[in-house]
Amino acid sequence: MFASAFGDVFFRSDDGFWWLDTVEGMLTLEWKDAEALEADLATPGGQDRYLLAGLAAGAASRGLVPGADQVYSFKTPPVLGGAFSVDNVQTIDFVVGLSMAGQFHEQARDLPPGARISDVEPGAGHT
Repeated sequence: MFASAFGDVFFRSDDGFWWLDTVEGMLTLEWKDAEALEADLATPGGQDRYLLAGLAAGAASRGLVPGADQVYSFKTPPVLGGAFSVDNVQTIDFVVGLSMAGQFHEQARDLPPGARISDVEPGAGHT
């Protein structure tokens, strides 16, 4: 159906509406119908949870605005220890960002609990 400014994807199926959360690396059935989805996204809590609206607004206020085929992304993804802060936000091609998020989650799920990760610069070169 649509993607958020951070590249999370919202899908429709016969079961309802699904959310692909690129931060957590999870696909979940969140809403039974369009009315429930719209109601959730109309609340400040829903906007922060599903759209990361606060971070998007903070990035935009600093002049960081995605182009037509771009989304916001984390320079160092939270799954790899990156912060949820405007200083950790960049823009990236939507398809590249979605692919990278999948790769990070694929690799991170095999790490033992407490594993330390260093020297990660997944978005180097993007603005």
